[in-house]
Amino acid sequence: MADAACVLVVDDDPGVVDLLQDYLGGYGFEVLTAGDGTAARALLERHRPQVLLLDVGLPGEDGLSLARHVRERFDIGIIMISGAGETVDRIVGIEVGADDYLTKPFDPRELHARLKSVLRRYQRPVAGETVPGPPAGGQRIPFGGCSLDLDSRRLFDADGNEVPVTQMEFELLSVFAERPNRPLTRDQLMTLTRNREWDPFDRSIDIRIARLRRKVEPDPKNPRVLRTVRGFGYMFVPPGKE
Repeated sequence: MADAACVLVVDDDPGVVDLLQDYLGGYGFEVLTAGDGTAARALLERHRPQVLLLDVGLPGEDGLSLARHVRERFDIGIIMISGAGETVDRIVGIEVGADDYLTKPFDPRELHARLKSVLRRYQRPVAGETVPGPPAGGQRIPFGGCSLDLDSRRLFDADGNEVPVTQMEFELLSVFAERPNRPLTRDQLMTLTRNREWDPFDRSIDIRIARLRRKVEPDPKNPRVLRTVRGFGYMFVPPGKE
């Protein structure tokens, strides 16, 4: 890789940790490791990795709880890893803000591909460059009580404060922004956001829409911006176009 990225691996299996250190290190990644949630939290206070590879079944604090903590405080990619392969783990992982999900045993090449994909989505301005609030002249799309800045890939509330969104949530908002007042099926949304994990029973879109409604709708229980089109999918209705 031209620019080495930092990855934090949180797993209590020494075999998995050694594998990922050797494999990802061979691609130029800086790899930090932690065996439990306490060690991971301590590392996150001193370092800022671009991606967190997080095992669900950690001793003590589980991976889902740690993922929720990380998503509330840091804008980094999260890939959950589980040995169970349970659908409920995947759904909860997405609900707490994970960007992707892998089941053990996994092919390191697949992990590498998914890692690169998440990294691309979390690209930031060059080191030292800061953007204090919505950039002047940026392309901002109103979403209920918020506005989406397509240039900086950030969401802001009415007071100009940044509202944390995951990469998948940003991609969904972008897809809606480009297609106002147009009903979109779950299949279309999965395809347009380049999510290759779609299957007919996948509810991840519904979960993410529910999370977005809590962020952009004045009344999430009565959505007016991200509307459900019964029997079809969802539609973005810009403010003032109701």
